Amino acid sequence: MILIYFLAMYPYQSITTYHQDLLDNKTTCVAVVTDYLNKIKTHTSLNAFVQVYADEAIEMATQLDQKRQSGATPKKLHGVVIGIKDVICYKNHPVTAASAMLKDFISPYNASAIQFLLDEEAIIIGSCNCDEFAMGSSNENSIYGNVRNAADPTKVPGGSSGGSAVAVQADLCMVSLGSDTGGSVRQPADFCGVIGLKPSYGCISRYGLIAYASSFDQIGIFGKSIDDVALILETISQTDNYDSTMNKVHYCQHISQSIPTETTIQKRNIAYFKQVLDHQALDKEIQQNIYQTIDQLKNDGHNIIAIDFDYLDYIVPAYYVLTTAEASSNLARYDGIRYGYNSKSASTELSDYYIKNRSEGFGKEVKKRIMLGNFVLSSGYYDAYYNKAQQVRQLLVEKINSVFETCDLIIMPNSPTTAFALGEKNQDPIAMYLSDIYTVFANLTGIPAIALPLYKHSNGMPYGLQLLGKRNDEQLVLQFSKSLISAH
Repeated sequence: MILIYFLAMYPYQSITTYHQDLLDNKTTCVAVVTDYLNKIKTHTSLNAFVQVYADEAIEMATQLDQKRQSGATPKKLHGVVIGIKDVICYKNHPVTAASAMLKDFISPYNASAIQFLLDEEAIIIGSCNCDEFAMGSSNENSIYGNVRNAADPTKVPGGSSGGSAVAVQADLCMVSLGSDTGGSVRQPADFCGVIGLKPSYGCISRYGLIAYASSFDQIGIFGKSIDDVALILETISQTDNYDSTMNKVHYCQHISQSIPTETTIQKRNIAYFKQVLDHQALDKEIQQNIYQTIDQLKNDGHNIIAIDFDYLDYIVPAYYVLTTAEASSNLARYDGIRYGYNSKSASTELSDYYIKNRSEGFGKEVKKRIMLGNFVLSSGYYDAYYNKAQQVRQLLVEKINSVFETCDLIIMPNSPTTAFALGEKNQDPIAMYLSDIYTVFANLTGIPAIALPLYKHSNGMPYGLQLLGKRNDEQLVLQFSKSLISAH
């Protein structure tokens, strides 16, 4: 009787301990999957999942239990329960980007990241809610409705990967995948009090990830332990011929084995940007706690370097000019002719058919960004906006390269505030866009960045800090992240 209760209420800690419990016959994949399915049903009000694959998750768990009990060696992610953002293709399953434009669309293939997970015996339990086509900072732009923060359901979870963040936050799965174009993994991780990793551009294949802005997009990982995040990264960052922008070298091949078990770490040169931490938009309590962490790192023997950063006010404008330009091109393929939304009121005239399908199929935020993108690419404005934004991007790349000549890591906030109330910023798009001020830098420059849940605000909401590293140096980022979490 005690065993039955334990099986029904599995206390997940990490993939390593879960695998040991399976080998010791303390639990089974079926029992654990059943537990997560029950939790998802209990927390439907959070609206984290848009599809739950209950029957096949149980079937896969059953097969894995039988395979393990027959003496077969479990693979790297044997029975690990994973949620995936509704912009990542999973063969023979819906992928809608939380949009009416793709309502009822079934993916004909697996994204490479999904295939790598399945090859290691992971269990995909469902797809997670998000902002439509990954465009948003609050997860209030979804055809499925708002996602709610499990720490306070009146607050947003962050966006655009809010469902994936809440799924981990509320223990509805072990880890989850999101996508990060300008902070869409790190900002919701910060708001929800979980770990959120945005790897270097080219680290994880984008094949099968619905494109928003192709030179910015990257699949990211949510988890509650650095070891879990490292193991998932190691699994899905394999080289892939389907994505020509991928790294040719698999930098994270053995990264899970490099994460230290002890809390101490080699002394490092750690930078912060003075204008970032002293910016008027930054909540004073967030500022104070990050400065305290910086002081503690200095006391621990790390070399802290304050750096002038004069480009802060140009980051968000450059980001939105470039990403909307790419979005207007990427989303041109959604016309309702080959697949997707078909307007019932459209005439047979081709231009009217296009207009009705796209006007009715896309939501307000997506249409706003498509129009902005077309504007900055139009004749007469291309040089004034798009080219200037590309020049700013190049300046940022040069700046970050010069910083990393003498520094190993950079510390900055994830967001100017903790999670804000649902609806609070919907009437002020500038305020909403400025919530990305600290996260878009890593996407503009292609470097890895991670959100670490280190603090709790006096308002009761979690938040943390952001750690940025050299391109393709996820190993140091994760190693140092573990030491920071352990110290708190």
